[in-house]
Amino acid sequence: MYHLSNDQLNITIAAKGAELQSIYHTGNQLEYMWSGDPAFWSKKSPVLFPVVGGLKNNSYTYKGIEYPLGRHGFAREREFTLSYQNKSSICFTLESDEESLKSYPFQFRFSVLYTLQESQLTITYQVENTGSDMMYFSVGAHPAFAVPLVEETDFSDYYLSFSHIETAPKWPLSPDGLIESAPINFLDNTNRLALTKEMFYGDALVCKQLASNSISILSNKTKHGLTVRYDHFPYMGIWSARNADFICIEPWCGIADSVLATSDITKKEGINNLHPGAVFTRNWSIEVF
Repeated sequence: MYHLSNDQLNITIAAKGAELQSIYHTGNQLEYMWSGDPAFWSKKSPVLFPVVGGLKNNSYTYKGIEYPLGRHGFAREREFTLSYQNKSSICFTLESDEESLKSYPFQFRFSVLYTLQESQLTITYQVENTGSDMMYFSVGAHPAFAVPLVEETDFSDYYLSFSHIETAPKWPLSPDGLIESAPINFLDNTNRLALTKEMFYGDALVCKQLASNSISILSNKTKHGLTVRYDHFPYMGIWSARNADFICIEPWCGIADSVLATSDITKKEGINNLHPGAVFTRNWSIEVF
């Protein structure tokens, strides 16, 4: 495990998956991340790369060749290398190798940078195409935050506050995790979503092109909460495991295959393309209070 701290926060990151494990506020003595209880979900904040969500038949084609690739890609199960660490930041890197090329025929360098500033943690994803062909990829976040956050509150005491008034549908998921062909009504001229455990019994709440660029977890019963800020992430997933005490707020540059999708990765919805030698960068942040 690797650690980074300032006078307000202590964070912990695992080399496996470059996965955030803990955000602890030393002033209010609160842990903001989910515990990782394997009875519900053993992950805490997996990094999604080189795909987000599931692929139809857990595979895709590129230049007529079929490649197997599981839900959310392989980065979350790979060991990253520590690139550097200083007083306020730490960076991990994963590079293409013989193993990755079996399921993903692109040369890449993928870095995850964590930076602390006061009570905010910023996470930066940097994808570099180190090969000679156009590269196709998705990348996204999957952090799980503890809800309830403080004692003597319940899951249903909390709500999500969106930075903008939203009128947006959600895109339901099929039993095998693919995006259904038609959305259903969800947010209707509101910036607030009351949380219930039952709302996740049908899997994640998936939205496209929300107006908001931040979502907060708040409660009328405590002054403590957090805000996830993101820009240029066109898709959003909100999820919890069945009856678990956490909420995932997931900014995505990519999305699961549709039930109507073809297997061609170059035509996949939400796919990003990157020219040889080019670099793709996205930032999102967590501010706790």
